[in-house]
Amino acid sequence: MKRALDAWWLQRLSAMVLTLCVAIHLATMIWVVHGGLRAVDVIARLHGNLAWGLFYAIFVIAAALHVPIGLRRIAEEWLNWRGVWASRASVLIGIALTLAGLRAVYALIAGVPA
Repeated sequence: MKRALDAWWLQRLSAMVLTLCVAIHLATMIWVVHGGLRAVDVIARLHGNLAWGLFYAIFVIAAALHVPIGLRRIAEEWLNWRGVWASRASVLIGIALTLAGLRAVYALIAGVPA
């Protein structure tokens, strides 16, 4: 029971972080597009910017914590997956999301400039 409660809190906290990150991301994208910048211009400005790198890393980590918890609940309710296999599958999804997301952030911030 405690483990389920911990997951519940973790998902709620990650949802709060995601809400803030999505709002900042969308507001920034709308502002940038209305300012006339193209995607290549945005990528060029993000290159080497550690503040945006930290922001997007937090965004990725929040999503990587949030998604597996929800997917596990869906697997329990719809697929009747329970126990260790559901836990392992959700952990693997979380790890995959973290690695893919952080690699994308690294490529955006520290990769070859556009």
